[in-house]
Amino acid sequence: MITFQAGLIYCLILSFITFIVYWKDKRASIKGTWRTPEKTLHTLAFLGGWPGALLAQRLFRHKTSKFRFQFVFWLIVIINCIGTVLIQNPDFYM
Repeated sequence: MITFQAGLIYCLILSFITFIVYWKDKRASIKGTWRTPEKTLHTLAFLGGWPGALLAQRLFRHKTSKFRFQFVFWLIVIINCIGTVLIQNPDFYM
């Protein structure tokens, strides 16, 4: 069973990594250099880094006006929240 503490540490580490990737992508967009693919940003969010992605989006005003990107992002957040509730449910493993 996944403990709450292990899940929280995993989420914090992945959120930090995701935040850094968003920051680098924002810098690249300003400089006009190679960008991180949106698929990579979504994958990091899906794997549990969505809190870091959300923070980076708000702080850097990055990817906030792209409707399609935001739609997929919020769908990922909802899936993650539902998954977290299911995993923390003791009957999930039976």
